[in-house]
Amino acid sequence: MVHRCVPVPMILFSTLRSTKPCVHSNRLRLRRQLISRNSSASSRRITIPPPVPVTPSCPEPTCPCAPTPEMPEGLEIDHEHSLNGTMAPYSQQVLILTGQRDWRSTTPIVVDDPGTLHGSNPLPYNNIMITNTSFQPQHSTGTGAATTASVLLFPSFRYIPKTPLDEVGLDAFVRGFLLPTTLHPAHDPLPASQKECMRRVPTLQHSFFPDMARIRHSPTILICGHGHRDQRCGIMGPLLQTEFRRVLRAKGFRVSGGEENGDGAFTDVAGWANVGLISHIGGHKYAGNVIIYLPPSMSSAGSGEGGPVSLAGKGIWYGRVEPRHVEGIVQETVLGGRVISDHFRGGVGADGEILRL
Repeated sequence: MVHRCVPVPMILFSTLRSTKPCVHSNRLRLRRQLISRNSSASSRRITIPPPVPVTPSCPEPTCPCAPTPEMPEGLEIDHEHSLNGTMAPYSQQVLILTGQRDWRSTTPIVVDDPGTLHGSNPLPYNNIMITNTSFQPQHSTGTGAATTASVLLFPSFRYIPKTPLDEVGLDAFVRGFLLPTTLHPAHDPLPASQKECMRRVPTLQHSFFPDMARIRHSPTILICGHGHRDQRCGIMGPLLQTEFRRVLRAKGFRVSGGEENGDGAFTDVAGWANVGLISHIGGHKYAGNVIIYLPPSMSSAGSGEGGPVSLAGKGIWYGRVEPRHVEGIVQETVLGGRVISDHFRGGVGADGEILRL
C-alpha cells in the first residue's frame, strides 16, 4: 500500500528589518567615491553568453508554404512585446493522450474523472504543467469507463501507456514521477518525516508502472490548438501541424501523430518524429505556440557545428510561429540544435532548470 502524505503547509517567512545605520564622519566623501565607482562600472558592458547555441532570426523558407491566415477582429497576434521570458516556469509537463484535437475551454485534463490529476501536486516550488494532447491513448481492455490513462512526461522523456486512475495508482504516479528529488531550502524547517513524504520515490516507477518506457530517439513537436479556449491557437494549430509534418517528411523523417500511420499513436523510433496538438499553455496572443522536445540521446552526427546534442534533453518554447517559419525551425532547432531568439519564449532543461536568453 502506498503511504499517503499530507499536503505541505505554507511556510510563513518573517520580514527582516535592517538596523539603524551607523553615522560616519566622512559619509559624504564615501558616497561620492561609491557613485564614482558605480558610474565607472556601469560604463563597461558585461556580456553573458547564452545557455544554448543561438541564431538571431528564422531563415526564410526555400519553397512555397501555406499562407498565414487572418485572425478574427479583436484577436490579433501581439508583435510588440518581447517573447523571451513569457514561458511560465515548470519542472515537468504531464501530457494526457486523449485522441482528441480540441477540448472544452475550462477542462485542464481529459480523463473519465476530470480533476483526478489536476491539483495532485501540493508543493509551491515544484510547478507541474498538465496538458491534453491529440496523440491516441493505449485504451484499457474491456468495456465501460477507462481505468487507465496514457501519459507523456517532459523533460524527463518518459512514456507511461497505462497509468491507473484509482487513488492508489494516482498517488504512486505523483510520488514516483512528479514530486521533486531535492526540496527547496524553504522546506528546511519542516520535520524530517514530513520532508520524506515530499520527496520523489523512484522505486515506485518500476513497481507500479512496469510498461514505462524512456523516450530516446524521436523528437516531439507540440502545437497549441486549443480552439475552444482561443480562436487564434484554434486557427494556427492545425495549420502548423500540417506544415511541420510536410517539412519533416521532406527532411527524411517519418511522422507519427498524424495521417501517415492512421491512429495518431505516439512512437519512439529512430528516424521518426511526433507532431501533435495540445491544450492551453498560456500566451494565446503569441500564437502559434510551439514546444519542441529533443530526446537526451538525439545524435548530432552530420549536423555540423552546434548540433542537436546541445539541445538534447531540453524543451524549447516558440511563439509567433507562422507556416513560413516551420522550415527554418526544423533546420535550425530540430536538426541544427540552435535556438531562434526572435521566437524564443523560454526553455526547460533535463533537470527542470529554466532557460532564458
